[in-house]
Amino acid sequence: MEIIYVIGRILFAALFMSSGVSHITKLKDMSAYAKSMGVPAPGFMTILTGLMILFGGLMVLFDFYLFYGALLLVIFLIPTAIIMHGFWKVTDPMMKQVQMSQFMKNIALAGAGLMMLYFTYGTH
Repeated sequence: MEIIYVIGRILFAALFMSSGVSHITKLKDMSAYAKSMGVPAPGFMTILTGLMILFGGLMVLFDFYLFYGALLLVIFLIPTAIIMHGFWKVTDPMMKQVQMSQFMKNIALAGAGLMMLYFTYGTH
């Protein structure tokens, strides 16, 4: 059963590591999108959140202070869902559906991160 745990961590972490790298390597585009969504100091916030999810993903992947890695990801996911994917503010039906899907993805991932916190509490 250990292999299932390892595969789960790899799959969970891959999304965040990839996105974290994109935050840094595509800073101009990512910052522009953040600015369009009303994020204050979008360049700084893009770098900060990119580092949060990159390091959080690496910590989950390598089971290194997993509690804190998962905590970084949850701290990123919930505000991001609300700020960046506020589907309730979108009027175009197609874009509303896209934003709702992204919102729900982030909330579901936050749920998985919260479960990691629960199962690792006391082991950090």
